[in-house]
Formats: sequence, C-alpha cells, structure tokens
Amino acid sequence: MSISFNQVPSNIRIPFFAAEFDSSKAQQGPSLLTYKGLIIGQKLASGTFTADTVVKVSSLDQVILGAGRGSMLHRQYLAWIAVNKTTEVWMGVLADNGAGVAATGTIVVNSAATGAGTIQLYLGGVLVSVGVNSGDLSTAIATNIAAAINALPDLPVTATVSTSTVTLTYRHKGLTGNTYDVRTNYRDGDALPAGVTLTITAMGAVVAGTTAPSTTNLIAAMVSMWFHIWTHPYTDAATLTALETELATRNGPMRQQQGLAITSASGSFSTLSALGVSRNSPHSVIVAQTGHTPLTPPMEFAAETAGLVALYGAADPGRPFQTLAYSRALPTPETDQWDPSTERNLLLYTGIATTKRAAGGVVQIDRLITTYETSSSGASDTAYLDATTLLTLMYLRYSFKVRIQNKYPRHKLADDGSRFGSGQAVITPSIGKAEAVGWFGDMLELGLVEDLAQFKRDLVCARSSTDPNRLEWLLPPNLINQFIVGAAQIQFLL
Repeated sequence: MSISFNQVPSNIRIPFFAAEFDSSKAQQGPSLLTYKGLIIGQKLASGTFTADTVVKVSSLDQVILGAGRGSMLHRQYLAWIAVNKTTEVWMGVLADNGAGVAATGTIVVNSAATGAGTIQLYLGGVLVSVGVNSGDLSTAIATNIAAAINALPDLPVTATVSTSTVTLTYRHKGLTGNTYDVRTNYRDGDALPAGVTLTITAMGAVVAGTTAPSTTNLIAAMVSMWFHIWTHPYTDAATLTALETELATRNGPMRQQQGLAITSASGSFSTLSALGVSRNSPHSVIVAQTGHTPLTPPMEFAAETAGLVALYGAADPGRPFQTLAYSRALPTPETDQWDPSTERNLLLYTGIATTKRAAGGVVQIDRLITTYETSSSGASDTAYLDATTLLTLMYLRYSFKVRIQNKYPRHKLADDGSRFGSGQAVITPSIGKAEAVGWFGDMLELGLVEDLAQFKRDLVCARSSTDPNRLEWLLPPNLINQFIVGAAQIQFLL
C-alpha cells in the first residue's frame, strides 16, 4: 500500500469502498491566534464569585453580581470594555487580604457659602456635582457631599460625615486605595461657590492602605489556561515577582503559553524611575499616565491599556501601539505633563512605558515598552524592549507549531534521499526545511518578518543525532521593526 490512510484499515476483504477525510492540507494561510484577556483584581464580600478562581465574563451585569458594584474588578472591567468589546475576557478573582487595611482620606469644608453654586468634585476622575445654596453652613455642605458620593454606588469609595469633615474609605483593603485621586475644579470653568473652601487630604494620607492579596492560589487555579494579555493593579514587589515568575514559566518551550501583563503606577519621576529599574521582565509592562498626578486610577488606566493592546495586538502583533487613543482615561492638566524631551524620554530608559496628552485632551499611548532592560549577565539589552517583540514572537511560535502539527500529525521520519511511495506519510529534513520557508513566506506576507534571503541562508532543519524520531529546526526570522523615530535635517539656502 503506497498511501498512508488514517482510518481506512488494510485488512478488508468484503466488497466495499471506503473514503476518509484528511484535513491536514485544508487550512490555507497562517493560523489565527485568538487572544484571551485576563483581568486580575479584588472582589467585594458581596460578590458571588469565588476567590482564587478564574471566571469567564461576558456582561457588565455578570461582573457586578460576581465581583460587587464598585469593586476593583468592576472598575477594571468598565475600563477594558470602553475600548474593547470583542476580546474574550476572564477574571482572576482575589479577595481582600484579611491582614490589610483600607485607605482613607478626608474632605473638610472650612466655611459656609456666601453665594450659590456647585462644587465639582472629581473622585478617580469621576465627576460628583454637589449643589450649594447661599448661606449653607459647612456642616450642611459636608452632609450633601457625603450623600452625593454615596448616591454613586459604582464608585470604589464610600463616604461618612462628622460635622464638617467627610471621610472617604476605599472599598478594598490594600495598597491600591492609596493611589485613588480626589480633587476639585479639573475642567475649565469649574469653581467653588463663593465663600466655600475645602481642604482635601489625599487617600492613604489619613489611613494608609496596606497589604495586597496573595496571588499564589490564583496562579495555581489557572493551571494550563492560556491568557495572552493580563492586567492587574499591583506594583508591590511581591506581587510583581509572582506574576513575572509565572509568565516566565509559561513562556518556556514546554508550556508555550506566553503572555504580557500590564499594570500602571502614579507618582513623581523619581518614584516611577525607581519602580522601573527595580524590575526586569520581558513579560511585564508598567505604564505611566500623562503626568505625575493623574486623575484616572492606575488600575483602570492599566485595564484600558490592556484592552487596547488585546484588540490591536491580535489584529497585528508587529504594529506599534503609538497614537492609539484611550476612550475613558483623563489626561492630567496641561500644567502637569511629563516633559517629552527629558522626563518622558528618560522614563523609557528606566523600564516605564509612556503615554501623552494629544490635541483635544485625548490620551494616547506613546511607547509601550516592557521592564526588560538587562540580560542575565547584567549587560544593557534591548532585545525585549518593545512589547511588540514579545507579541510577535508569541504569534510566530504559535503559527509555526500549528502548521507542523496540522500538516504532519502522524508522520514517519526518514532521511533525505530515502525512497518511499508518494502517498506515504513521511517527512524528511528537506521537507521540513521547505515547510519552514513556506511558513516564513506567510509571515512575510503579514509584515511580521523581513529578509527572506537571510532566513533561507541561516535556516537549519536536521534529524537529531541522539534521537532518530526527532526532527529539529533552527528558525532565524528577522523580526519586522517599528517606525518609532523619524529624523530629518533641513539644509536650507538663502
């Protein structure tokens, strides 16, 4: 028998005609890699989700029921779906650490109103308007502020009032509440009513939030599930190390479930720089907002960034993310922007990804880099600088693996020059090399690689010298680069 059938047996003697289907050559073109997103965050006690599990979600109502209204997961999901409603989303559910403390801050009303108006409060960038009548005492104004805040159950804070002081308490224990912004008069035209003055003490400055939840059990619960884009709200060393370690393991050749984790941080230039240089992972992105006092909570900013990366990275992993616009995040005021020629550029040398304020107050991705800065020997290394490198490699490995598995699922292996029937399921090194060249051509068409001549020259496909059942490839793709910097010299004449 010269043809290798998959299902038709060779010992049939009765009159019969059998025809089987073979799908190994059915797929034309490269395989599609459908991204899955993972949002890691904390649930409220009222949420029905079980802590330390991963849950697939498909609607805001499901998230509110499972995580609790105003929870971290609820707020992160709102940010994600503001820019991406197509990627499959899962939630990595955590509970508050029982040993933790919730952050608090205060708003003190210092004086009575001598004129009518509206107090425009911004809590995590969300506008809370409080009407004020002429003659309102400070105690009445404080009571109305607390009522207005508590009337918005989607907010991640609750309010209590004592005389003229409103105390804001973050709904969750942990460090995340310390970065929640509270301010007044963000937009042009905002002004306090006549006579009214407020003293705002930042969240975490009255009582500091402490102790992030452990991710150990959640990581164990993920088992072999593959999530391509992760987002989480944590920047403490313990949590970052745990997630980076897990992603490094997933990136290995035995798991091949690599992913990119995105978080965000706020603070001064020195604070962000110190955080960036303390990390060194090609699988982790820490993205800064447009200035050092952002309105949008970092956890929500990270989730919206991840939503953009999941949407556009799945479409083309090699294309840079610069200029992609946020839908929900607010820019810091124009007087509080990172200097593009110094601070923003220097942040990119410390492992911090950057964003910018564009015309019309739109927030855009500036350059999305990972925290990877040095090789294992401690030398400066740009191999995994841009997030697109990891995403491109993720797709290249996946597409080559699927190509070989689909076309040669149950094949025999022989040396080049062996004689066998043309219908036999046999692969040889030369066939394997041709497949690699064909795969590279597909990647070339997608604009993910360049220089076919170099690839052919450096490509190796050979049988193992120690295992006769093993075929080995050395694939040397030259990854496509991104147009990040343009330079021109204007040499003028008079």
